[in-house]
Amino acid sequence: MLGRTGRIVSPIGLGTWQLGSDWGEVGAADAAQVLDAAAESGVRFFDTADVYGDGRSEQTIGAWLAAHPDAGITVATKMGRRVPQVPENYTLENFRRWLDRSRRNLGQDTLDLVQLHCPPTPVYSDDRVFDALDQLVEEGVMRSYGVSVERTEEALAAIARPGVATVQIIFNSFRLKPQEEVFPAAQEAGVGIIVRVPLASGLLSGKYSRSTRFDERDHRSYNRDGSAFDVGETFSGVDFEQGLDAVAEFQKLVPEGLTTAQAALAWIISQPGVTTAIPGARNAAQARANAAAADAAGRLGPEFDAGVRRIYDAYFREAVHPRW
Repeated sequence: MLGRTGRIVSPIGLGTWQLGSDWGEVGAADAAQVLDAAAESGVRFFDTADVYGDGRSEQTIGAWLAAHPDAGITVATKMGRRVPQVPENYTLENFRRWLDRSRRNLGQDTLDLVQLHCPPTPVYSDDRVFDALDQLVEEGVMRSYGVSVERTEEALAAIARPGVATVQIIFNSFRLKPQEEVFPAAQEAGVGIIVRVPLASGLLSGKYSRSTRFDERDHRSYNRDGSAFDVGETFSGVDFEQGLDAVAEFQKLVPEGLTTAQAALAWIISQPGVTTAIPGARNAAQARANAAAADAAGRLGPEFDAGVRRIYDAYFREAVHPRW
């Protein structure tokens, strides 16, 4: 159950930032094949945002939904990053304008789930923001709303809001802090947890090396120093070289028959409080492989979990844990 939305979703969803070609070019045919493969593999949750490809990701999903009206997919979008990131821009008037655009892009009169897209911290304490969101639910513009956050304290502030249905947060083997307070608080409040960046921007796919180079349009090239947005969104905020060393240790834990990515995803969705994880996929094969991780969670025992925590303590706790 996806928190207070009351909707049933799959434990592995699909993140669609890459379908906006913000991670390098993904053609229309490839994007459609990714959505097809995900749905055919049991995925029932697509996550997008109005800024992914300046609406291209939403439009791609909208076209797919029009062709598959009975697919049973819950679509979550996000709003708030199309303007300067100051609290004053989080108003009912702006919400209406942004959501009208998303509704056109997605071809939906009522949006399933709308998330504030990592807003400035003061937004979480502004009653007017949440009153506006409640009003838009009452008007039928959206069915439910949630927030996508950068830091655990923002997540806790959002969970305390009675209208917040979901919290989206970075969590993976290299970012464990949300387990300490956020997940238990969400469980107690009935708020769904959507895990983004579950593979640490691909580090936990095990496919990268020190010679790997990323497209200049890929945030893994241009945002390693956090110059475009929060550096925690790129490789979960960990140093790329150090991350490669940690992945080599992680791969020693992976059971035979699973890929590194599948083990990483299976571990995430086995954690109490997690509703769904949203890895991206640039092609149909990746989408199918990610979805298959839903059946692998039972194969990871206490030794795997202990190994994850040992690696985190050795490589990342000191640098990552206090920051987010």
